[in-house]
Amino acid sequence: MSDSVSRRSVLGLVGGAITVAAAATAGVAAPPRAAHAAARAGRGPGAGPRVESLVARLTLDEKISLLHGATDPKGLGQAGYVPGVPRLGIPPLRLADGPAGVRVAARATALPAPVMLAAAFDPARARRYGRVIGREGRALGQDVLLSPMVNLIRTPYAGRNFETFGEDPLLAADMVSEEIRGIQGEGLIATVKHFALNNQEKDRESVDVRADERTMHETELRGFEAAVAAGTGALMGAYNKVNGTFACENKTLLSDILRGRWGFEGWVMTDWFAQHSTVAALAAGLDMEMPDDSYFGAALKKAVRNGSVPEWQVDRSVRRILGVMERFGLLDARVPPRPPRDPEAGKAVAIDVAKAGATLLWNVRGALPLQGRAARDIAVIGPTGRHPFVSGGGSAHVIPDRAASPLDAITARAGRGADVTYALGEDLYGKAIPRRALSPGIDAEGQRVAAGKKWTYDGKLTLDESDEWTLVIHYSGERPKVELDGKELYPKLPGVAEYFSGGLVSTAPDGLNVRRATLKLTRGGHRLRISAQGGDQGQTFRLRRITRATRAADVAEAVRAARGAHSAVLFAYEDATEGQDRTTIALPGHQEALIRAVTAANPRTTVVLNTSSATSMPWLRRTAAVLQMYYPGQEGAAATAAVLFGDCDPGGRLTQSFPVDDDRHPMAGDPRRYPGTGGVEEYSEGVHIGYRWYDAEGVRPLFPFGHGLSYTTFAYEDLAVRGAGRGVDVSFTVRNTGRRAGVTVAQVYVGPSPDLDLSQAERVLGGYRRVELRPGERRRVTVRVDRRTLSAWDVERHDWVLGTGRRTVQVGTSARDLTLSTTTVIKGAGS
Repeated sequence: MSDSVSRRSVLGLVGGAITVAAAATAGVAAPPRAAHAAARAGRGPGAGPRVESLVARLTLDEKISLLHGATDPKGLGQAGYVPGVPRLGIPPLRLADGPAGVRVAARATALPAPVMLAAAFDPARARRYGRVIGREGRALGQDVLLSPMVNLIRTPYAGRNFETFGEDPLLAADMVSEEIRGIQGEGLIATVKHFALNNQEKDRESVDVRADERTMHETELRGFEAAVAAGTGALMGAYNKVNGTFACENKTLLSDILRGRWGFEGWVMTDWFAQHSTVAALAAGLDMEMPDDSYFGAALKKAVRNGSVPEWQVDRSVRRILGVMERFGLLDARVPPRPPRDPEAGKAVAIDVAKAGATLLWNVRGALPLQGRAARDIAVIGPTGRHPFVSGGGSAHVIPDRAASPLDAITARAGRGADVTYALGEDLYGKAIPRRALSPGIDAEGQRVAAGKKWTYDGKLTLDESDEWTLVIHYSGERPKVELDGKELYPKLPGVAEYFSGGLVSTAPDGLNVRRATLKLTRGGHRLRISAQGGDQGQTFRLRRITRATRAADVAEAVRAARGAHSAVLFAYEDATEGQDRTTIALPGHQEALIRAVTAANPRTTVVLNTSSATSMPWLRRTAAVLQMYYPGQEGAAATAAVLFGDCDPGGRLTQSFPVDDDRHPMAGDPRRYPGTGGVEEYSEGVHIGYRWYDAEGVRPLFPFGHGLSYTTFAYEDLAVRGAGRGVDVSFTVRNTGRRAGVTVAQVYVGPSPDLDLSQAERVLGGYRRVELRPGERRRVTVRVDRRTLSAWDVERHDWVLGTGRRTVQVGTSARDLTLSTTTVIKGAGS
C-alpha cells in the first residue's frame, strides 16, 4: 500500500501523530425469509419511509457520492470523509481511527491498548471504554469510528496484536460486543474490522489466506458475528484475499455469511485503498470505497450507464448507509447535539483499565509489591521509565491530553525522603556527535532551515576508530536527505512503514520525527552530504549517534544505579505498529544484555514490559518480578506505580499464550502458516489456535493463556454443573485465603465431545468471571457456558451442531492451571 498510505496520511493519519462472560455471544439466528427477499430486491430490511423517499429523490451522481470518500474541507485530521447531499439534508460523515482513543488532529483521551482492556476479562469495562471513545468521537466532530478490531491473535509477530483482544474467540466476541454497545450508546457509529482473516501485516494487501469453513466459523468469525448481534453500524473489509478472492469483493463473506446468515443491516466499507474492482465488489456486497473514488466514482457511473451494474445495486448500498444514519438520528432536522469532551471521565476510565489489565507474570518470594526499604530506595532504568509509552504506532496512535513519566509517578509515590535514581540503560534518540568529528558548516544539535529555503552541507565525518554507528536524525519538517559515502541513509520506506513507524521510537520527546540507520564505519574520514528543505514553516533538524562506546557507557551507568539501590525497576519496550510485523519475539535492540547486566548487579530487579504482544524472556529467572503493562495509555505511569507499590492488585490475565522462544509456537517452522509461501497462507492449524495448539502438540508455553498472578492467594472449591436452557451452568466457590484484597479471574474450560467425529481441542474456554474479594471473603460463582461454545461447525450441514455426550468441565486460573474438574453429559434437543 505504498501509494495508499501516503494518500491516507494526507487525510489525517500523519496529522494524528503530533454480565456473565458468555452472555454476549449467544447464537444468532438466521434472518427471516422476508429479509432475504428484501435484500434480493435491493431493499434493506431496515429501510424506512424516510430513507426510501431520499433514495427516490437522489440523482445518480448524488447516490454515487455517498459510496466513496472525498477530501474534508474542514480538515479535522480524521481518516475519512463522505460529503453528504446538502440539497436533501443528508449531512457529511467524518470517519476517525480509534482503537484506543479518537485519532484526529486534536487531543483526546489515550486509553490503554485494546489487548490490555481484554486482559481485565471484564466485558463491563469494555462498555465503559467504548463510551469514552463514543462521547469523544462525537465531541471531536466525528460520526463514524473505524474500530473496534476483532481479528484474533494468531501469530505472535503480527504488528497489530495490541489493537485487538486476544487469541480466544469467546473472549474476543464478548469484548467487541460490549465495546460496540458503549461506542454506539453515545451516538457514534462503530465499524468492526477487518473482515476477515487479517491476522498479520506482512503482505496484508496481497496474501491469499486459505482457511476451511469450520476453521473460519469456530475461530475468526465468532467475534464478527457477535459484533453484528450487538448492532454494529458498519463493517470494514480486509486487505487480504480469503480463499482466492479479495475480502472486499468476496460474496461468501459479504453476502452469504454477513447478511444472509447473520442478518447484518449496516454498511460495508473498504479498508483504505483495499478495493480492486467496481462491478464485482458492488455485486458481492461492498457499499463504500474509502478514502477516494477510484472504483466507486466515475467508473461506477459508467458501469451503471452501460448496464454492467444494475442501478438497484447502487440503491441498495445507499439504503444501507442512509439506514444507519437514520438509526443514529443523523437524518433528523435537528441532528443530535455534540457533547463537550469530558477529559476527567476519560482519565478515570484510562487509569481504571490500565490497573485492571496490568498483568503480573512473575514474582519471586513476594518481590512485589514494593514495601519497606524496597519502596524507598529505587533505581529506575530504561528509556520508557522516563519517556511514557502511551500507545502503539499506526492508526492506533492518539495525541493524549497528558502523559506523565513513570519515573515521576514512582518518585511521587515513593514519597518525601525516598531515594529514587534514574539511568537510561538503552538509548533511543542518540547522543550529540562530538564537534571535532564534523567538518565546519553544520550545527548537528539544532540546524535551522528557513522557510522557503534549501540548506545543503558537503562535509566530512571523521572517526577515531572503527565502530558500529547508529545515526539518528530528528527533524520537524520534510525529512532531510542524508548521504554517507554516497549511500542515502533515510530513503522513503515502502508501504505504511514510511508513515506508521511506531508510537515511541519514531518521535523524540520534544516532538521531532525520528529515523535511524545503523552501519559499520571504519576509522578515518567519511563524506557526509545533507540537503534539507525549509518548507512553508521552516524546520529544525538534529543528527546524533549511538555507538558501541555510548551503549557500553549507558549500560555501565545502569549497573551503577542498580547496584547502588535496594531495588531496581527496569522498563523494557517493544514498539509495534500497523503496516509491519515483528521479526522476532525477543526484545529489540540491546535490551536483553541490559537486563542481564542489571539483574546481575541487583537480583531485586522488576522488569516492566511495555510491549505489544508475546515476548520471549531468556532472562526471566534472573529477575525478581515481571509486570506486563502493554501500551497503557496516558495514565499508564500512575497505573504502573499503583501496581508496583501495591495500591491495587494486578488485575490482568494473559489473553494470548507467551511462547518460550521463536521456535516453539504455532507458526514456528512452517512458512505456509506464516507468513505464507508463493502469496498463499494456510490456516492449517485449523481450530487449534493459541492455547489449543499448545495442548494439541504437548508444547509448554512460557506463560499460558489466562495466566496472571495476584498479591494474595485464592482457593477454588465445590464444583457443580447443571443444565440450563441452551447451555450449562458451572458453579463453584472462590475464597480469598490471603491477607490482602485481590482479584482472580475464574476460567471455565470444556473438553471435547465424544459424539463428534472431528478434530477437537483438548479444551476450550467456556466462560469466565472476574472476582474481587476481601481477605477471607468467599463467593459462590456461576458461569454460563452457552450452546454455541458447546457446538462445532458441521461443514456438510453448513451449520452448528451440538457436541453431545460426556464432557469434561475444568475450572482454574489459566489454561494450564485447572484445580477443579468434573464431567457432565450434554444432551441433544429432544433428549
